[in-house]
Amino acid sequence: MQPTDDLAALRYVRMRWNTPLSEEHAELLLGRLDVRPGARVLDLGCGWGELLLRAVAAGGVGGAAATTGIGVDTDDAALARGRALAEGRSLDKHVTFVKGEAAAWREPADRVLCVGAAHAFGGTAVALKALAGLVRPGGRLLFGDGYWERPPTAEAAEIFGDETMPLADLIEHARGLGWRVLHLSTADQREWDDFESTWRAGRQEWLLEHPEDPRATEVREELDARLREYVGIYRGVLGLGYFVLGR
Repeated sequence: MQPTDDLAALRYVRMRWNTPLSEEHAELLLGRLDVRPGARVLDLGCGWGELLLRAVAAGGVGGAAATTGIGVDTDDAALARGRALAEGRSLDKHVTFVKGEAAAWREPADRVLCVGAAHAFGGTAVALKALAGLVRPGGRLLFGDGYWERPPTAEAAEIFGDETMPLADLIEHARGLGWRVLHLSTADQREWDDFESTWRAGRQEWLLEHPEDPRATEVREELDARLREYVGIYRGVLGLGYFVLGR
Protein backbone atom coordinates (compact mmCIF):
# COMPACT_ATOMS: atom_id res chain seq x y z
CA MET A 1 0.00 0.00 0.00
CA GLN A 2 1.42 3.37 -0.99
CA PRO A 3 1.53 5.98 1.78
CA THR A 4 -1.47 8.28 1.53
CA ASP A 5 -3.49 10.71 3.56
CA ASP A 6 -6.59 10.14 1.44
CA LEU A 7 -8.80 8.47 4.02
CA ALA A 8 -11.60 7.89 1.49
CA ALA A 9 -9.24 5.89 -0.74
CA LEU A 10 -8.08 3.85 2.24
CA ARG A 11 -11.59 2.41 2.68
CA TYR A 12 -11.07 0.05 -0.25
CA VAL A 13 -7.32 -0.27 -0.64
CA ARG A 14 -7.14 -3.71 1.02
CA MET A 15 -10.25 -5.07 -0.71
CA ARG A 16 -10.16 -7.37 -3.73
CA TRP A 17 -13.79 -6.55 -4.44
CA ASN A 18 -16.51 -4.80 -2.48
CA THR A 19 -18.49 -7.89 -1.54
CA PRO A 20 -18.00 -10.90 0.80
CA LEU A 21 -16.47 -13.30 -1.71
CA SER A 22 -13.45 -15.59 -1.69
CA GLU A 23 -11.25 -16.33 -4.68
CA GLU A 24 -12.58 -19.89 -4.83
CA HIS A 25 -16.19 -18.73 -4.67
CA ALA A 26 -15.60 -16.13 -7.39
CA GLU A 27 -14.13 -18.79 -9.67
CA LEU A 28 -17.21 -20.93 -9.11
CA LEU A 29 -19.57 -18.06 -9.95
CA LEU A 30 -17.71 -17.09 -13.11
CA GLY A 31 -17.77 -20.70 -14.20
CA ARG A 32 -21.54 -20.82 -13.74
CA LEU A 33 -21.89 -17.50 -15.57
CA ASP A 34 -20.31 -19.29 -18.56
CA VAL A 35 -18.95 -16.32 -20.49
CA ARG A 36 -18.52 -17.30 -24.14
CA PRO A 37 -15.98 -15.97 -26.67
CA GLY A 38 -17.26 -12.82 -28.30
CA ALA A 39 -19.76 -12.10 -25.52
CA ARG A 40 -20.54 -8.62 -24.30
CA VAL A 41 -20.34 -8.38 -20.50
CA LEU A 42 -21.99 -5.57 -18.54
CA ASP A 43 -21.30 -4.82 -14.87
CA LEU A 44 -23.72 -2.38 -13.25
CA GLY A 45 -22.43 -0.82 -10.04
CA CYS A 46 -19.04 -2.26 -10.96
CA GLY A 47 -16.84 -0.40 -8.48
CA TRP A 48 -13.32 -1.02 -9.77
CA GLY A 49 -14.53 -3.95 -11.85
CA GLU A 50 -12.47 -6.86 -10.56
CA LEU A 51 -15.21 -9.40 -11.33
CA LEU A 52 -15.84 -7.75 -14.71
CA LEU A 53 -12.17 -8.01 -15.68
CA ARG A 54 -12.08 -11.67 -14.70
CA ALA A 55 -15.30 -12.39 -16.59
CA VAL A 56 -13.92 -10.81 -19.77
CA ALA A 57 -10.63 -12.66 -19.41
CA ALA A 58 -12.55 -15.92 -18.91
CA GLY A 59 -14.43 -15.34 -22.16
CA GLY A 60 -11.20 -14.76 -24.02
CA VAL A 61 -9.87 -11.67 -25.75
CA GLY A 62 -7.79 -13.22 -28.51
CA GLY A 63 -8.80 -13.46 -32.16
CA ALA A 64 -11.84 -12.10 -33.92
CA ALA A 65 -14.30 -13.32 -31.27
CA ALA A 66 -12.93 -11.21 -28.42
CA THR A 67 -15.04 -10.79 -25.32
CA THR A 68 -15.73 -7.16 -24.37
CA GLY A 69 -16.91 -5.55 -21.17
CA ILE A 70 -18.46 -2.34 -19.87
CA GLY A 71 -18.44 -1.29 -16.23
CA VAL A 72 -20.81 1.40 -14.99
CA ASP A 73 -20.45 3.23 -11.68
CA THR A 74 -20.65 6.72 -10.19
CA ASP A 75 -17.42 6.56 -8.14
CA ASP A 76 -14.59 8.35 -9.97
CA ALA A 77 -11.86 6.85 -7.78
CA ALA A 78 -13.16 3.31 -8.26
CA LEU A 79 -13.43 3.78 -12.03
CA ALA A 80 -9.87 5.11 -12.18
CA ARG A 81 -8.68 2.06 -10.26
CA GLY A 82 -10.57 -0.18 -12.68
CA ARG A 83 -8.97 1.46 -15.71
CA ALA A 84 -5.53 1.03 -14.16
CA LEU A 85 -6.23 -2.64 -13.45
CA ALA A 86 -7.44 -3.17 -17.02
CA GLU A 87 -4.32 -1.56 -18.42
CA GLY A 88 -2.08 -3.63 -16.16
CA ARG A 89 -3.67 -6.83 -17.50
CA SER A 90 -3.70 -5.68 -21.14
CA LEU A 91 -7.50 -5.59 -21.07
CA ASP A 92 -7.90 -1.85 -21.61
CA LYS A 93 -8.80 -2.35 -25.30
CA HIS A 94 -11.54 -4.76 -24.31
CA VAL A 95 -13.03 -3.25 -21.14
CA THR A 96 -14.49 0.24 -20.86
CA PHE A 97 -15.40 1.98 -17.61
CA VAL A 98 -18.21 4.51 -17.79
CA LYS A 99 -19.36 7.00 -15.17
CA GLY A 100 -23.12 6.80 -14.88
CA GLU A 101 -26.12 5.63 -12.93
CA ALA A 102 -26.68 1.88 -13.11
CA ALA A 103 -30.45 2.33 -13.25
CA ALA A 104 -30.16 4.62 -16.29
CA TRP A 105 -28.24 2.11 -18.44
CA ARG A 106 -30.21 0.82 -21.43
CA GLU A 107 -27.82 -1.21 -23.63
CA PRO A 108 -28.29 -4.98 -23.17
CA ALA A 109 -25.51 -7.56 -22.94
CA ASP A 110 -24.99 -11.32 -23.10
CA ARG A 111 -23.78 -11.52 -19.52
CA VAL A 112 -24.77 -8.99 -16.88
CA LEU A 113 -23.33 -8.58 -13.38
CA CYS A 114 -25.09 -6.72 -10.59
CA VAL A 115 -23.46 -7.56 -7.27
CA GLY A 116 -24.40 -5.56 -4.21
CA ALA A 117 -25.89 -2.81 -6.36
CA ALA A 118 -29.65 -3.46 -6.21
CA HIS A 119 -29.98 -0.28 -4.14
CA ALA A 120 -28.99 1.71 -7.24
CA PHE A 121 -32.27 0.64 -8.81
CA GLY A 122 -34.35 1.24 -5.70
CA GLY A 123 -34.11 -2.21 -4.14
CA THR A 124 -34.18 -5.92 -4.91
CA ALA A 125 -37.60 -6.13 -6.55
CA VAL A 126 -37.07 -3.14 -8.83
CA ALA A 127 -33.57 -4.31 -9.77
CA LEU A 128 -34.64 -7.82 -10.78
CA LYS A 129 -37.38 -6.38 -12.96
CA ALA A 130 -35.14 -3.77 -14.61
CA LEU A 131 -32.27 -6.21 -15.21
CA ALA A 132 -34.60 -8.51 -17.15
CA GLY A 133 -34.55 -5.95 -19.95
CA LEU A 134 -30.76 -5.82 -20.04
CA VAL A 135 -30.00 -9.52 -20.53
CA ARG A 136 -30.09 -10.61 -24.15
CA PRO A 137 -32.08 -13.75 -25.07
CA GLY A 138 -30.15 -16.78 -23.90
CA GLY A 139 -28.00 -14.63 -21.63
CA ARG A 140 -27.28 -14.84 -17.92
CA LEU A 141 -27.28 -12.52 -14.94
CA LEU A 142 -24.99 -12.77 -11.92
CA PHE A 143 -27.00 -11.12 -9.16
CA GLY A 144 -25.60 -10.63 -5.67
CA ASP A 145 -27.92 -9.36 -2.98
CA GLY A 146 -28.49 -9.32 0.75
CA TYR A 147 -31.11 -11.42 2.54
CA TRP A 148 -32.01 -12.25 6.12
CA GLU A 149 -30.38 -15.41 7.42
CA ARG A 150 -32.28 -14.99 10.67
CA PRO A 151 -35.18 -12.74 11.62
CA PRO A 152 -33.64 -9.29 12.05
CA THR A 153 -33.76 -7.16 15.14
CA ALA A 154 -35.28 -3.71 14.83
CA GLU A 155 -31.73 -2.30 14.70
CA ALA A 156 -30.74 -4.54 11.78
CA ALA A 157 -33.95 -3.80 9.89
CA GLU A 158 -33.35 -0.09 10.34
CA ILE A 159 -29.85 -0.38 8.83
CA PHE A 160 -30.75 -2.50 5.81
CA GLY A 161 -34.32 -1.46 5.12
CA ASP A 162 -37.64 -3.01 4.26
CA GLU A 163 -36.49 -4.36 0.88
CA THR A 164 -34.34 -7.06 2.47
CA MET A 165 -36.18 -10.39 2.60
CA PRO A 166 -35.54 -14.00 3.61
CA LEU A 167 -33.67 -16.11 1.06
CA ALA A 168 -36.70 -18.22 0.15
CA ASP A 169 -38.76 -15.09 -0.53
CA LEU A 170 -36.00 -13.57 -2.65
CA ILE A 171 -35.83 -16.71 -4.80
CA GLU A 172 -39.60 -16.85 -5.19
CA HIS A 173 -39.67 -13.21 -6.18
CA ALA A 174 -37.04 -13.82 -8.87
CA ARG A 175 -38.98 -16.81 -10.18
CA GLY A 176 -42.17 -14.77 -10.23
CA LEU A 177 -40.47 -12.31 -12.56
CA GLY A 178 -39.58 -15.10 -14.99
CA TRP A 179 -36.01 -15.80 -13.90
CA ARG A 180 -34.71 -19.36 -13.66
CA VAL A 181 -32.18 -19.96 -10.89
CA LEU A 182 -29.27 -21.67 -12.63
CA HIS A 183 -26.99 -21.42 -9.61
CA LEU A 184 -27.33 -20.37 -5.97
CA SER A 185 -24.63 -20.01 -3.36
CA THR A 186 -24.18 -17.81 -0.33
CA ALA A 187 -21.30 -16.04 1.39
CA ASP A 188 -20.03 -18.02 4.36
CA GLN A 189 -18.98 -16.52 7.68
CA ARG A 190 -15.29 -16.41 6.82
CA GLU A 191 -16.07 -14.46 3.64
CA TRP A 192 -18.17 -12.01 5.64
CA ASP A 193 -15.50 -11.56 8.32
CA ASP A 194 -12.80 -11.01 5.70
CA PHE A 195 -14.98 -8.49 3.85
CA GLU A 196 -15.70 -6.47 6.98
CA SER A 197 -12.07 -6.66 8.12
CA THR A 198 -10.56 -5.59 4.81
CA TRP A 199 -13.03 -2.69 4.58
CA ARG A 200 -11.52 -1.37 7.82
CA ALA A 201 -7.94 -2.51 7.26
CA GLY A 202 -6.51 0.44 5.32
CA ARG A 203 -7.67 2.94 7.90
CA GLN A 204 -6.69 0.69 10.81
CA GLU A 205 -3.15 0.62 9.44
CA TRP A 206 -3.24 4.39 8.98
CA LEU A 207 -4.30 4.83 12.62
CA LEU A 208 -1.35 2.79 13.84
CA GLU A 209 1.00 4.95 11.79
CA HIS A 210 -0.66 8.31 12.58
CA PRO A 211 -1.99 8.10 16.17
CA GLU A 212 -1.51 11.85 16.74
CA ASP A 213 -3.08 13.03 13.50
CA PRO A 214 -5.97 15.48 14.12
CA ARG A 215 -8.28 13.12 12.22
CA ALA A 216 -7.33 10.04 14.23
CA THR A 217 -10.05 10.33 16.87
CA GLU A 218 -12.83 10.58 14.31
CA VAL A 219 -11.47 7.68 12.27
CA ARG A 220 -11.03 5.51 15.37
CA GLU A 221 -14.58 6.20 16.52
CA GLU A 222 -16.03 5.37 13.11
CA LEU A 223 -14.12 2.09 12.81
CA ASP A 224 -14.99 1.03 16.36
CA ALA A 225 -18.66 1.84 15.77
CA ARG A 226 -18.69 -0.17 12.54
CA LEU A 227 -17.07 -3.17 14.22
CA ARG A 228 -19.57 -3.06 17.09
CA GLU A 229 -22.42 -2.75 14.61
CA TYR A 230 -21.22 -5.72 12.58
CA VAL A 231 -20.51 -8.04 15.51
CA GLY A 232 -23.42 -6.94 17.65
CA ILE A 233 -26.21 -6.35 15.13
CA TYR A 234 -25.93 -8.12 11.79
CA ARG A 235 -23.13 -10.72 11.86
CA GLY A 236 -24.89 -14.02 11.14
CA VAL A 237 -28.17 -12.18 10.57
CA LEU A 238 -27.60 -10.56 7.17
CA GLY A 239 -26.60 -12.96 4.41
CA LEU A 240 -25.37 -12.34 0.88
CA GLY A 241 -26.66 -14.58 -1.88
CA TYR A 242 -25.14 -15.04 -5.33
CA PHE A 243 -27.52 -16.11 -8.07
CA VAL A 244 -26.81 -16.95 -11.69
CA LEU A 245 -30.14 -16.33 -13.37
CA GLY A 246 -31.43 -16.98 -16.87
CA ARG A 247 -34.63 -16.32 -18.78
